[in-house]
Amino acid sequence: MHTLWDERFALRTDKIGSSAIRELLKLTSLPDVISFAGGLPAPEVFPIEKFKEASDVVLTEMGESALQYGTTEGYQPLREMIARNASKYGVQISADNVLITSGSQQALDLLGRIFINRGDRVLVESPTYLGAIQAWNAYGVKYVTIPFDEDGMRTDLLESRLRTGLKFIYVLPNFQNPTGSTLSRERRKQLVEISDNYGVPIVEDDPYGQLRYEGEHLPPVVCLDDEMRAKEVPVYSGNVIYTSTFSKILAPGLRLAWVVAPSEVILKLVQAKQGCDLHTSTFTQYLAYEVANSPWMKSHIHLIRKTYSERRDVMIQSLREYMPEGVRWTEPKGGLFLWLTLPESMNSNDLFKPAVEAKVAFVPGGPFHPLGGGENTMRLNFSNSKPELIREGIKRLAKVIKDNM
Repeated sequence: MHTLWDERFALRTDKIGSSAIRELLKLTSLPDVISFAGGLPAPEVFPIEKFKEASDVVLTEMGESALQYGTTEGYQPLREMIARNASKYGVQISADNVLITSGSQQALDLLGRIFINRGDRVLVESPTYLGAIQAWNAYGVKYVTIPFDEDGMRTDLLESRLRTGLKFIYVLPNFQNPTGSTLSRERRKQLVEISDNYGVPIVEDDPYGQLRYEGEHLPPVVCLDDEMRAKEVPVYSGNVIYTSTFSKILAPGLRLAWVVAPSEVILKLVQAKQGCDLHTSTFTQYLAYEVANSPWMKSHIHLIRKTYSERRDVMIQSLREYMPEGVRWTEPKGGLFLWLTLPESMNSNDLFKPAVEAKVAFVPGGPFHPLGGGENTMRLNFSNSKPELIREGIKRLAKVIKDNM
């Protein structure tokens, strides 16, 4: 329905729509629905007691500063901790290369705010993270897409895309959302070398890097870029902007993430953030630092990996047991998701309503493709449901797919 207010909104709001996943989650919150739709961590692994203890320490010993306004850059000890952890992987940064943000979603929005002019082209995988699409649509971005396979982004096709003139390349190298695929070591090197040759920066989004359940750890793209420049500068000033989050290793309710970038990029992001929210919650940053800066964190991350690994295994085994012939899926080595592909004649949107009626839910794959396509795909989350519910949910979903083939 058209109203008077529609004439008053800024033109950029024409490009803003509701998150397809957030709208679907309203339906999947119905009683008895086994939902594979959200990207939700398991609440059973939230370190509630540790947060209680940390809250008491923060309020007792640092209450006056923890409840006060803070700097836009973020809590200094937290930034220093992130810089120290980065140095373990080989990238040479200091706190000056770190900005704390209100969740990774804010980081993506701020990057759009400082880099994207209307009509600028950004290269993304297809499919790619829906939150990035939603963050950048408001800035009038045009997407250039590149396909993926079991080794992640098809970097052999990269040069042909770079010739179109790009503002930056967006990549989720570890257990990508939505497909669960991981960019191979060789392709990471190719990505760094080719992007540097063409002078196109990379935005590396890495929310799941610590959630590997099998196979060897692969160096972040930012580290490979830093290695290439190690002899040039002592502190990182390379071609990669890296983002990560506490949402998957502590709790998403904290809304706490960070950006690692050359200091001149951090300065511009700080200026953009000042006009947005002044700074990320001071109390939340103090709290996260007290919890994360503890030897206990190693055992906690081990617990998360053990829990999610078991649930991934149950989902994959259930798919093998129940899914009809012609249905394919990825088998990720970490993260929260896998990607299911139906026969080309099928449309996952047509399955959503009968699936919810059968008390199981998923996310149709179409919205993850910024230029369209992917109607025969869907994303499934395995981290949030307990093993017995995963098995029952896949059984229900398989029946829905069989009945509609």
